Amino acid sequence: MAAEIALPHGYALHEYRVEQTLGIGGFGLTYLATDSNLNLKVAIKEYLPGDLAQRGEDQSVQPKSESSSESFKWGLSRFLDESRTLASFRHPNIVRVLRFFEANRTAYMVMEFVAGQPLGEWIRTRRPLEQSAVLAIATPLLDGLELIHRTGYLHRDVKPGNVFIRDDGSPVLLDFGSARTVSSGAELTAIVTPGYAPIEQYHSQGRQGPWSDLYAFGGVLYWMIIGKRPVEAVARVRQDMLPPAVQVADRSRYSIELLAAVDWALVSNEEQRPQSVAEFRSAVSGLAAPDPRTATSPTPVKIREPLQGTTAPTTFPTGVEFDRETLKKIERELARHIGPIAPLVIKSAAKKAYTIAAVAEIVSADIADETLRAAFVRRFSGDKSTPTGDPARAGATRQQSVPPTTSNIDAQTLAKAEAALANYIGAVAKIVVRRAAAKARDPGELYLLIAEEIEDQNERKTFIRKDISASGKE
Repeated sequence: MAAEIALPHGYALHEYRVEQTLGIGGFGLTYLATDSNLNLKVAIKEYLPGDLAQRGEDQSVQPKSESSSESFKWGLSRFLDESRTLASFRHPNIVRVLRFFEANRTAYMVMEFVAGQPLGEWIRTRRPLEQSAVLAIATPLLDGLELIHRTGYLHRDVKPGNVFIRDDGSPVLLDFGSARTVSSGAELTAIVTPGYAPIEQYHSQGRQGPWSDLYAFGGVLYWMIIGKRPVEAVARVRQDMLPPAVQVADRSRYSIELLAAVDWALVSNEEQRPQSVAEFRSAVSGLAAPDPRTATSPTPVKIREPLQGTTAPTTFPTGVEFDRETLKKIERELARHIGPIAPLVIKSAAKKAYTIAAVAEIVSADIADETLRAAFVRRFSGDKSTPTGDPARAGATRQQSVPPTTSNIDAQTLAKAEAALANYIGAVAKIVVRRAAAKARDPGELYLLIAEEIEDQNERKTFIRKDISASGKE
């Protein structure tokens, strides 16, 4: 296919002579070429979207039909605009755009040719990587990605194949053919590389942003550390089968902060991922966790807008008004560990707690790993915000206990209940069953409690009739 539409070997584009085709993608082709004036190797990207255009006998690029003409012209204009912007980037870990021009009724982007190895080849003889080696690659690439985001662009195709290791060992991010601006109302074309593309990139109306690139970046780190590509995003929607890095990685080789940050970046819900490179970088280094020895004095916190987005203040039954952004921060952090049920868990805890620290302590009971649970509590232990009403009630926090997580119901019954419920609500079944087990007096009551999480009434009845009967606990 590439041979049919690619420019032939030796073809002249201004002062550049095409040597070979390096690759073909949804937006066009990439060639290795030689600058005949300077005798330098360069990479040239040609705008030729395969679904919209085709190569003519005179080597010009033409829309396939009248209906695709407007889309082709719009894409060509965007290609030129983006080439202009990318040419302004000056960062040692981003491939440099040298120039761009129009020819053959399309456009071309000339980039530096990077001599080295693709990350996949480089890493093959070096596994397992030490954490220092992982960070030596990740940190410079994050810096480059941050520059891209700061200018309002997304890379949208971060993957091992687009990371090169130069001969001097430094990493460089390649292939900006999928890069697009992030602007309100703009439709972003669907771009997917299974395992690295987040769910929002599987359809053109998905809410894409820096968090989308960070999902892909987290996928690259997961692959570097674990040795396996992450499960494809669409396969994780119904039931998340991706083993968390904190569970499957070598904990003697990698810090808990790095592994937890990787899992955070790979959260399916884009609202619960790190929202910026700075946020992700802090999580990797552990800087996001406050040091209890240097925590500031307690300060009362009042909400400026409610959790549900109305204009009236939100007051919980305790009389405490919490800052919405602070609760959202806890929610995003908790979602790294328990998934999309986090908002419900936070809301429930906020009804009982008198301080932010108490909210964090209550919800931490749902974090299975003891080390991660302790780190989570430490992260928010510096905020002991007191209620804005009766000061005497602040002391009640000392009596606030974490909800019990033990149960008299045997592990086999819990596992069966979780598997049955997962058929209806997916991966969150584990959390739902665990919380219900703390309240249920027997297996029958457990099934009745978890059945409440099934929205469809008919499915709920089927679950109760079938699964309670199958459990033998009627």
